[in-house]
Amino acid sequence: MLNSKQRAYLMSMASKQQAIFQVGKASLTPEIISSVDAALEKRELVKISVLKNCFDDPKEIAQMMAERTRSQVVQVIGKKIILFRVSKKKPVIELPK
Repeated sequence: MLNSKQRAYLMSMASKQQAIFQVGKASLTPEIISSVDAALEKRELVKISVLKNCFDDPKEIAQMMAERTRSQVVQVIGKKIILFRVSKKKPVIELPK
């Protein structure tokens, strides 16, 4: 689990990033889950945007996505979701203790 210091660190890193995935009216599809999973392995920190035509709650989407990709929800603000997972092959992000 992330502590508040680690969460704040990851949020500051994510604030500089663009959202690389968009969840639309089809909501969570297997394709989006596998793409996010691959991106988490490569980048560790992923920002996702939930479009206006998606009627599901962004918090619920974040929770489901985190469960299916075995990642952690860093933050959900409005329609932006930030997920984090340490890479198995080559970890890049060094979290503060």
